[in-house]
Amino acid sequence: MKTHSVVLIPGDGIGPEVSDAVLAILEAAGAPVRFETFHAGLGALERGATDVLPEDTVQAIQSHHVALKGPCSTPVGRGFSSVNVALRRTLNLYVALRPVRSLPGVKTRFENVDLIIVRENTEGLYSGIENLITDGVVVSMKVATRSACHRIAHWTFRYATHRRRKKISVFHKANIMKMSDGLLLDESRKVHARDYPNIEYQEVIIDAATMRMVQDPSQFDIILCENLYGDIVSDLCAGLIGGLGVAPGANIGDTDAVFEAVHGSAPDIAGKDLANPLSLLMSSVMMLEHLAEQRADPRCKEAATSVTAAYTKALADEQKTKDLGGSLGTKQFTQAVIDRLGA
Repeated sequence: MKTHSVVLIPGDGIGPEVSDAVLAILEAAGAPVRFETFHAGLGALERGATDVLPEDTVQAIQSHHVALKGPCSTPVGRGFSSVNVALRRTLNLYVALRPVRSLPGVKTRFENVDLIIVRENTEGLYSGIENLITDGVVVSMKVATRSACHRIAHWTFRYATHRRRKKISVFHKANIMKMSDGLLLDESRKVHARDYPNIEYQEVIIDAATMRMVQDPSQFDIILCENLYGDIVSDLCAGLIGGLGVAPGANIGDTDAVFEAVHGSAPDIAGKDLANPLSLLMSSVMMLEHLAEQRADPRCKEAATSVTAAYTKALADEQKTKDLGGSLGTKQFTQAVIDRLGA
């Protein structure tokens, strides 16, 4: 039977460890995928590349259209630019998709959280247009275009329909940024009224929205944000379910998709068998579901279902890594999941 070629970017720090864990689980689950390894971030520089996102890595993703990526390091306020931002721009991955869902055995303030955050991935303040006007004065430009606002709004409503979700909430600050955030609201209203009137739609000012989120996340379903708000809100929502270690993520465009661990590279625990592979594992499940839909291969969906059931059973059995209050190392947790495949 045909296997699907996927680019693997192991990443930095704990990236190679969690990548190895995920590959072992997918192999044990019989997932019909074959990985080809390429590098980015510090891993690429250490191998002689002159850029954190080498051209051969980009070309490999463009050839295979799907990648699984571990965490890559990005220095704060200095040094090289973000690999994630470079990937999104180069491959036009305009959707950042971050589902957050409560997990058994991971105790938090809330139960039964089930949210999806959709973030516009290419514009806003993250466009990186900054200028030194005069000594001590820096200006950053927030970019919004009608085409990108329409594109992300249409994608979100279409996704909600396919996933049978009932409500979309747009988080914004259009009371202050009337033109940029107002453009996203304008296009969201048009898409809703014209094509998806069956889906409930609301607009919530971002500061009030975050307050309401921590009071009662069940009042939201799918959340649509521009770039900066989406970055912040998606991490806030991860905190509702136990942190970034149990939150998956994907960056999706019209042609290519990169599924990634959403946490950092954690170099302080690299090589110590302490890393939690769940974020990347859950992202690999999203990758399998994407392959099942894009390539009409039910085997991918079957593998995704099997892996989800296995890690859910492991958590319910209190088989957890130390960051979740358990005692298992990376390899022990990996084996715990493998032992529950098909159980």
